[in-house]
Amino acid sequence: MIDIRDVTFYYYEPDESEANAGHRPVLSNVSLSIEPGEFVAFLGRNGSGKSSLSRLLNGIELPTQGTVLTLGRMTANRNDLQDIRRAVQIVFQNPENQQVGITVGEDIAFGLSNIGWPQEDITRRITWAIELVGLDADEDRPVTHLSGGEKQKLALAAVLALSPRCLILDEATSMLDPAARRQFIETLNKVRKEYPVTLIYITHHLEEVMDADRWFLFQGGKIAAAGTPAELELDSALLKECGVELPYYRQLAIQLRGHGVPVSAKLNGEELRGLLCKSD
Repeated sequence: MIDIRDVTFYYYEPDESEANAGHRPVLSNVSLSIEPGEFVAFLGRNGSGKSSLSRLLNGIELPTQGTVLTLGRMTANRNDLQDIRRAVQIVFQNPENQQVGITVGEDIAFGLSNIGWPQEDITRRITWAIELVGLDADEDRPVTHLSGGEKQKLALAAVLALSPRCLILDEATSMLDPAARRQFIETLNKVRKEYPVTLIYITHHLEEVMDADRWFLFQGGKIAAAGTPAELELDSALLKECGVELPYYRQLAIQLRGHGVPVSAKLNGEELRGLLCKSD
């Protein structure tokens, strides 16, 4: 699906001038592969390179060195960019930055019209996308009348309407309150069951990616580690170095199991209360 080889990336063309002396690349010699249908998470501090890498995957940016292959096509090949960008869609942190229509229907229709979707099918496709993400709004509702969570659902609907092969969520829940964040994650889980897609999830909230197939931990423009959540969650020192922290109940479950207490990896408040009652 996606194959990244020895990628180094600067936001400017590096040279030997004094002005560039001491500048470090945003990404340095990064290599990784993502298989079709995988759910992977890019984790790390702000500035660690994870969002920059996501922008390389559909050709928004091009690597300074190395290669990025998406669906077997090189992003540096301009002739392939249109197909790559249709196949790899991004939902950004602020949904307002990618909404262009006055109404819900216009916003979803914009992308469909740009890729030449048959006009007679656009209305049907808009309805499908709205229902898929569970957006409680009709096509004529003004975008300005949507809440933050509804705007993020609209952004998700607009990209899913284009039938992407790969979906990138770049801090898509960071501007939402806890309740809206939980609702968006529930929506995403529902969408993944009905519409299988390769998912690349960038976040600081580990509770949102505990079910991912793999984590990639970024540090200083490099991949510090890669593995399953079950493997990496046990290395608390590494997680701390990369600026990420396990959810409280996950930390507690690991500590309890370390003391011989049989608890599930998905320990929750109800299970904890049950254990406390038994201990009495």
